[in-house]
Amino acid sequence: MAHLASLPMASIDAPSIAATKGDLPLKARFLGRLVASIIRLLSLTLRFRIEDSSGVLANLPTSMIWAFWHNRILAAPVSSRRFLPSRQGAVLTSPSRDGAVIAATMKCFGVDAVRGSSSRRGASALRELTSWLHSGHDVVITPDGPRGPRYRIQPGLLKLAQITGRPILPVRFLLSSSWSLKSWDRFRIPKPFSTVTMILEPLATIPAGLTETEFAEALSRLEHTLNPDHEID
Repeated sequence: MAHLASLPMASIDAPSIAATKGDLPLKARFLGRLVASIIRLLSLTLRFRIEDSSGVLANLPTSMIWAFWHNRILAAPVSSRRFLPSRQGAVLTSPSRDGAVIAATMKCFGVDAVRGSSSRRGASALRELTSWLHSGHDVVITPDGPRGPRYRIQPGLLKLAQITGRPILPVRFLLSSSWSLKSWDRFRIPKPFSTVTMILEPLATIPAGLTETEFAEALSRLEHTLNPDHEID
């Protein structure tokens, strides 16, 4: 997935154009179906739990911005479909080949994709994400992707919340046992027969008009919410 690091805050009225299967290369669609099948097979062995101590599920907004770390992507599709099956929307993925595979994988779980990053199609992606939110749908962003630094939020997530007035839903995925890949994000794969716990943190609203200091403080608070144990690997 991708992040929006530093994007313009104007021109937000363009229609959304999400990635469809026909927009993606044949190889990406094949790999996406393969990855989705592996996730589904693995999920048959996993135990899924949800923690919602702040009562988010009892008062869900019309649309919101999901945020979780890049290395927990694998835990997200089945968890979200199981515990929030009625939510519809799009995930932000990079315009790279890896992003195309992720887009194809998410499509298999009923989630559309917006392709873009801070370096490629950033402004267009911002317009499309804004359109999704204004139409009453959710969007999903991994705020430290696609290249890191790991567990560091890029400001585009907060800017999108400011532009749209939509709240951010910080989501943490705890894996009782997992493999960690030697990638920049230390990508996590839950081990068979382990437990995946989806933790919904309180919704975060980012007001428009924050000073530079206030914006930095809001970003720091959100980072702590997503990484309360100061995990580094």
